[in-house]
Amino acid sequence: MNDTVRFPDIPLYQGWGAPHRLESEAIDMEVIAGEIPRELSGTLYRCGPDRQYPPRTQDDIFIDGEGMAHLFRIDSGHIDYCCRWVRNERFLLQQRAHRSLFGRYRNRYTNDPSVAGKGMGTANTNIVWHGRRLLVLKEDSLPIEVHPETLATLGEWNFAGKVHSVSITAHPKLDLKRNELLMFSYQARGDCTRDFAYYIADASGAIVHETWFEMPYPGMVHDFAVSESHIVVPFFPLITDMTVLKAGGPFYRWYPAEHSYYAVLPRRGSHADVRWFRGPTVSAGHMMNAVTAGNEVHLDLCLYQGNCFDFFPSADGSPFKPAPPLLTRLTFNLATEAMSSRVLLPASPAEMPKLDDRYMGRPYRYGYVICRPPDARTGTVGMSAIGRYDHESGTLTSWSPGDDSGVQEPVFVPRAPDAAEGDGYLLVLVNRLREMRSDLAILDASRLEQGPVALVRMPTRVRSTFHGMWVPSATLTSGLYS
Repeated sequence: MNDTVRFPDIPLYQGWGAPHRLESEAIDMEVIAGEIPRELSGTLYRCGPDRQYPPRTQDDIFIDGEGMAHLFRIDSGHIDYCCRWVRNERFLLQQRAHRSLFGRYRNRYTNDPSVAGKGMGTANTNIVWHGRRLLVLKEDSLPIEVHPETLATLGEWNFAGKVHSVSITAHPKLDLKRNELLMFSYQARGDCTRDFAYYIADASGAIVHETWFEMPYPGMVHDFAVSESHIVVPFFPLITDMTVLKAGGPFYRWYPAEHSYYAVLPRRGSHADVRWFRGPTVSAGHMMNAVTAGNEVHLDLCLYQGNCFDFFPSADGSPFKPAPPLLTRLTFNLATEAMSSRVLLPASPAEMPKLDDRYMGRPYRYGYVICRPPDARTGTVGMSAIGRYDHESGTLTSWSPGDDSGVQEPVFVPRAPDAAEGDGYLLVLVNRLREMRSDLAILDASRLEQGPVALVRMPTRVRSTFHGMWVPSATLTSGLYS
């Protein structure tokens, strides 16, 4: 068998998307503009996919690929950087074989026979610090623990055997006031099952609550939202079909005639407490926040009027119809069982929503997104700016890094533990597409339009990160957020 490493010449692997496949460290990176705020003391963690080896199939998609973890350690005006592969079971098996062994995205029936029954998880989506553990997450598997200082892989973590699902979401919610981690699993007993599991872990990382209920169909649940008193779980009709899997097809297909559903239940509720709401055929990848106000639960999310993934085909064979993600508020009335929708930001597509995490689940004013710059050509979606949406005034303020540049998900850092909402900084990775390298921009969150207060030049390219978080130095020591 020819195991020469040679990536196919396809658009996915060209330009910025070319596999990087490089572990590196950079000590004291160069500050090329401004000064790093002295009050910033902690670590920014990020995670994203890269390709360890050329894929087994030609229909690769950008959300696939082995996990690469990144850290940016900031202290006393200095920044160090490190990235490491997440060496989970999949990575080690392929390393020994010198080739890809896992086939189409999440389809175990397209894998090499030598890895039958082995873990398929890529550990490539998010990274979270909780219970004195740094966990790398991908929704198809259990978390992988890595060392918070070196990013060395420590092994799979199932919360001391108390998580009984086969996977954990890449989008858990951290309640920084209660020091709780809220998380879930969909298709929780395996591919195509309709089981949904929900867990709460306390400050020590111990599981203190578990609830199971049945989903309307075996679909994708990438993210959910949490208020002070409820959780909201959206079910969109990207559905898994075992017959399709066994025939070598995609893990999800879009069902344009199927409804979306929303489960609303108390944070410590049981399956008997679930309230179901049915809505139009829409989809979303990411939630901004949820707030309970009396009998109403509000969910703010980046909503697509159709299928949000062009690489998951329609089950009826209909062509993909692009639809821009618009920041939208869905309201669920627990008294009348009515559901309503209102677009908050109609003028600009927005994705990767974030907020001041101290306000997760609570009434809040500011949200942060990747958005379209105001000078973008009419009719284009091109989201290459960072935006701050003011829920009180309904206005969007933005900053763009300029031509031939893109941005990755912003992360908010408060100026001080007791700072007012929105008083702090946004940490943003900038893609310098022409130079094929990255910058780290530090923005004053309340003055985005003024540009970075510090711009840090990276000597390498951070190809892609999906999600991550800021962990203050004091939290890394104590394990607690407040």
